[in-house]
Amino acid sequence: MLKQTIISAAVLAAFAAATAHAGKIEKPLGVVELFTSQGCSSCPPADKAAATLADDGDVIVLSYHVDYWNYLGWTDTMSSPENTKRQYDYSAAMGRSGVYTPQAVVNGRAEMVGTSLDKLRATLADLKSDGDGLNVPVSLRKSGDEVIIDIGSGKGKADVLVVYFKSREQVAIKDGENEGRTIDYRNIVTDVQTVGMWHGEATKVTLPARVLEPRESDGCAILLQATDADGNPGAIFGATMVTAD
Repeated sequence: MLKQTIISAAVLAAFAAATAHAGKIEKPLGVVELFTSQGCSSCPPADKAAATLADDGDVIVLSYHVDYWNYLGWTDTMSSPENTKRQYDYSAAMGRSGVYTPQAVVNGRAEMVGTSLDKLRATLADLKSDGDGLNVPVSLRKSGDEVIIDIGSGKGKADVLVVYFKSREQVAIKDGENEGRTIDYRNIVTDVQTVGMWHGEATKVTLPARVLEPRESDGCAILLQATDADGNPGAIFGATMVTAD
């Protein structure tokens, strides 16, 4: 059992704020990770689908802004090389030869063009009916000056990830393929940290809840995610999400 893991002060600040949650998804139907870009003309319909799915309140939606379209005349204000790397790692795990936007990855198991809300919902339902839903319970609670991640038992092993995000931001795009558009983005990923391991047994991961630095995020998702032999992301077994006041 993992007793304590120390992570950076800035990330702890976001984590501690998130535990004072106004919104919470305790038993999500699934996790949808959207790889998108402000500079991609095909992405706004996917961003809208992601926003609608996030508003439904029963699916964890995470938007990863990639940086490889920045050369088109507009630098995505939310993009990062870390987000791009996560997408390439998914590509390697799934045997794809490259990446594209807008790409949605569902439960770490299935990928598709992320523009169709109906297809996203159908994929979530199909994975659940096939036994590939979020079958391991994950919850988050605060106790004094600590935050505790409670993970149930199940089969397999996985990393415990904390994915920090900014809940919402509207961006007026002034150049590039989406010039003149104002787009509403949801759950914009700002950082991903591995804080522990799970080996199939009920586990508690305890973290300090000190707020030492200003935060950039106002929520976080906890993902219980397997990796392949090369460390690439795989199936997500369980998840929970909280957002701050």
